[in-house]
Amino acid sequence: MPDSLIVDVRSALDRLAAEEDTDGDRRITIDDRPTGERGRGDEEFLLRLIDGEEIEVRRTYHLSNLLQELRAAQLEGWDTAVVAAGRVFEPPTARISRLIRERYWDALTRRVDAEHIEAVLRDEKIGLDGIPYLYVPYTDTTALRHFEKAAHSEGIPAFRLARLPRVITPEYVESLRGRHGLLTLGLERASSGEMVGIPFVVPGGRFNEMYGWDSYFEAVGLLEDGRVDLARAMVDNFVYQLRHYGKILNANRTYYLTRSQPPFLTSMALAVYDHLGGGDTARVWLAGVLEAAIAEYETVWTGPERLDSTTGLSRYFGQGMGQPPEVEPGHFDPTYAAFGAVYGIRPRALEELYAAARLPDSIQAELDEFFRNDRCMRESGHDTTYRWDVDGSRCTDFVTVDLNSLLYKIELDIARTVEREWADRLELSTGRVVSSSEWYERARRRRASIRRYLWDSNRSLFFDYSVRTGQRREYVAATTFYPLWASGAEDPALWLLSRAETERLVEVALRLLEMPGGLVSSTEASRGPLSSERPARQWDYPNGWAPHQMLAWRGLLNLGFVNPAQRLAYRWLYTITRNAVDYNGTIPEKYDVVARSHAVFGEYGNVGTEFEYLTPEGFGWMNASFQVGLSLLTSAQRRHLDRLDPPERLRWATGRDRVAAVP
Repeated sequence: MPDSLIVDVRSALDRLAAEEDTDGDRRITIDDRPTGERGRGDEEFLLRLIDGEEIEVRRTYHLSNLLQELRAAQLEGWDTAVVAAGRVFEPPTARISRLIRERYWDALTRRVDAEHIEAVLRDEKIGLDGIPYLYVPYTDTTALRHFEKAAHSEGIPAFRLARLPRVITPEYVESLRGRHGLLTLGLERASSGEMVGIPFVVPGGRFNEMYGWDSYFEAVGLLEDGRVDLARAMVDNFVYQLRHYGKILNANRTYYLTRSQPPFLTSMALAVYDHLGGGDTARVWLAGVLEAAIAEYETVWTGPERLDSTTGLSRYFGQGMGQPPEVEPGHFDPTYAAFGAVYGIRPRALEELYAAARLPDSIQAELDEFFRNDRCMRESGHDTTYRWDVDGSRCTDFVTVDLNSLLYKIELDIARTVEREWADRLELSTGRVVSSSEWYERARRRRASIRRYLWDSNRSLFFDYSVRTGQRREYVAATTFYPLWASGAEDPALWLLSRAETERLVEVALRLLEMPGGLVSSTEASRGPLSSERPARQWDYPNGWAPHQMLAWRGLLNLGFVNPAQRLAYRWLYTITRNAVDYNGTIPEKYDVVARSHAVFGEYGNVGTEFEYLTPEGFGWMNASFQVGLSLLTSAQRRHLDRLDPPERLRWATGRDRVAAVP
């Protein structure tokens, strides 16, 4: 077979689709069944070259690769194109990894500036009637001038520019209904002298803005691919948010102004710093990030709304009024039905009366409380889950394993970095001196509280703790692995568990949460039965998510559990690869890890599964998990993955044995 296949693009694409895309969805997948006629979904196609030679292409995977390559050439405007045979017959892991590295990161990159305003104003989560809004923080006069000029420039799509008030309140955010819009991020001066937006990566699909915790995992993937400048830029945008919005936002839209997301800033910054090569410039940059992280820690996560004084631990909160505007229509139908049944009001009428604040005060207050807890859940990133819905307790009642593990990691990060980089004393721009000893002490206090309130020594698992009932919520979730990640490998005296406790947790947690396709978000027993009144939630069984996998892998590796980490990574990457091979390169937001399937359509559906011909971008943290997971596998394991050998066909060493999997 020749290395280069010269083809008439339109003719080849039309014939291929007509013969192999039997269900007409503009993709070639294992769902395209033979119609009984040769050349109709039979996984065999004769590709006719310009010189008249015919090349036989077999199997769904290779046919879908050919479809993608032809479509890419068509989108680039080619009538006749040279298709590399190596791309059509490329091994699956090499193809997925290359597309992420060469195409998907760039496709997901955005900037908020005059030149790129059209791409970032689009928001599929909330209806925009007429001209979209762009909001500038009160304290950023540079951005105000930049976008005032842009608003009057030819060739730039029309937008309404507004300046936020100095103080943001839930009442102000509620007043923006019908006028919500994009929030600006950082600007920098380019070599040309023009102000340009500091770049960032979005998750993809309908998520077309910079998200709080998604960005950490995306940055880790970027660093794996050598995109250090882009990962650093994302850190800079987080620092911008802290300086101008007072928190790292759930995402940079106005309806997110009153809530944050899980805090990863120090982890993200230190990962970038490790790739900067040292030197005074890098240390000055890091000092600025640490100052912002300290402000976030003290004003957001240990501020009066989120710190529980009894336990010394923190909770998610999330302010706001009324129903979150970004949620899809119909999502709260079961909620209004349940409240309506209690109060004898038809669900739709109840929703309308609540939105208009025309319900009796007691009912209005009860719904306000429900939506306050709903926002808390969304701040956690685990939106949505039944993890905190029990015996009258809801999200705001719980100090959680994940959040307090993240804060413990922040305390250790600051302590260790100040000790290592500044000989125990870092002077901030305010003149305040930060010592490593004070942050080690904070970490020790939190460690004691985590062990007292969140660690169940009988079940050898971590659970969230309700400050309302004074009891742990025995909901088995993948967040039980967070403390392993947070402890790090440096100092066993600061691990959240002893060696024996850690080994027992790993044994128990893997037995309960390891599924054919990776870690599941929760056990089925913890999730409980489903019904029309109690529909499936996407952060519960049987679904698995990239952040849980990546944190568990690193936590296990930190403490020497090499083979469990590789086994989990292989299961997850097998799921990604199997679905990409069978479904035209699909890389979605999440998976059903019990069935190893991307067919997850409850609640919000599955972003990244709807496309024609080729996926343009994958999905942010899924891309990252593939690149990071691939780096953890041995060369033998990667060969098994390319052959799509299921993990159950491999013999895996157990426990902490460092022997790799063998065929």
